Amino acid sequence: MENEHERPTTFFRFEDLRIYHKALEYVNWVYEVARNPKDNPFLVSFFERFLTSANGIALNIAEGSSRNKSQFVYYLKMAKSSVRECVVLSSIAQARGFVNAAEFEDSKNRLMEMTKMIGALIGSLQRSVKPGELDDEDGPD
Repeated sequence: MENEHERPTTFFRFEDLRIYHKALEYVNWVYEVARNPKDNPFLVSFFERFLTSANGIALNIAEGSSRNKSQFVYYLKMAKSSVRECVVLSSIAQARGFVNAAEFEDSKNRLMEMTKMIGALIGSLQRSVKPGELDDEDGPD
C-alpha cells in the first residue's frame, strides 16, 4: 500500500514548484477580473496585454525549469519582469476603474508574494551552483 502522505511525482519538474501554481492562480485571477470587455475594444486590448504578462510568469518558470541552472535563473528573472509588468498593469487598471480598490490590493499582494518566491528560488539556485557557473547572466544563446 502506498504512503498517502507522499506527493505524487510529476513528469514535468515545474509542476512541483509552488511558484508555478501561484502564477497559474494569478492568470485565473486576471481572467476573473476582466469584466466582459467585449463591448469596449480598448478594454479587450488592455486585458489581452494583462493576460500576456500574467501568462509570462508561468511560461518563463516552465521554460526555465527544463534548462541548466544558469538558464533557469535567466528565465526566473524574465518571470520577475512579467510580475513587474503586471504591477504596472494593475495600477493602470485601478486608476482607470477597470478594477476596484480591493481587487487592486489583491493583485498587488499576489504579485509581491510571487516576486519574493521567485527571488528566493533564484537565491537558492545561485547558492547551489559551482563558482563561475552563473557567469553568463545574458541567458541562453
